Amino acid sequence: MKKTRPDLSVRIGLLRLQNPVLTASGTFGYGQEYAGLVDLNRLGGIIVKGLSLQPRPGNMPPRTVETPCGLLNAIGLQNVGVENFIADKLPFLRNLSIPVIVNILGQDIKEYRKLAERLSSVEGIAALEVNISCPNVKAGGVVFGTDYKAAARVTRAVRAAAELPIIVKLSPNVTDIVNIARAVEEAGADAVSLINTLTGMAIDVETRRPKLHNVTGGLSGPAIKPVALRMVWQVAGAVKIPVIGCGGIMTAADALEFLIAGACAVQVGTANFVNPRATMEIISGIEEYLVRHNFKDVKSLVGSLIL
Repeated sequence: MKKTRPDLSVRIGLLRLQNPVLTASGTFGYGQEYAGLVDLNRLGGIIVKGLSLQPRPGNMPPRTVETPCGLLNAIGLQNVGVENFIADKLPFLRNLSIPVIVNILGQDIKEYRKLAERLSSVEGIAALEVNISCPNVKAGGVVFGTDYKAAARVTRAVRAAAELPIIVKLSPNVTDIVNIARAVEEAGADAVSLINTLTGMAIDVETRRPKLHNVTGGLSGPAIKPVALRMVWQVAGAVKIPVIGCGGIMTAADALEFLIAGACAVQVGTANFVNPRATMEIISGIEEYLVRHNFKDVKSLVGSLIL
């Protein structure tokens, strides 16, 4: 007798995904860059490269450096700006059958609010992911995501400006990520995604100079997976809103760990650079696992960690 295929669909508030595999912002361009490599309509959804109000050129090179089991990047949030995205990138994305989630970033709360207002009324956008790992220029450069009060203020501003589902992306560079997660939940976030990159650096010992022009950068890749997994498990046990896990997910087994820890969905990031078809393999791997372990749906696996 042929087994029934398991249901891979998940819900993040009002947002329905056909499977729990999303692309992480900043690692998948604006979607079209990967169109010849993967079946975009097979993804759970696409989270596009972060957008600011105005185009940003990013940092001077070198902007990336490979590390043991990871990647350091200091791209500097280079992007085309919200108006160019709407005019030039979104028409392609509107032709897809999957949700398109737009990551937004700002230098102050006013910019976040303006972005949310502008994008909320645009056809073809299913949700916003709010990047709070940005320095607040009005507060001496303190990163929004490292202060629970600032994180809550940003979330409140975006919530008031947008009717779309809001996902807040949390920074791991904090002493208590649960405190931040609870603050944005109370401020109106529909979900949280974690983790963003860990701050790191690399030095060329021959020249005694930093390998990145910016000196420090964000560490991603397999090296950060244990940290990300621990934080996802902690946050999933502390908030009632959905948790999306990311950080070092390279294979289906990695994604399954996050789901078992309590994430309802995952984001695949650095893996896209190493293996452009990683997302496709992860979707297939999750389905195969559910069949093998007699799970009728992926929701039954979420938070099933046995202690």
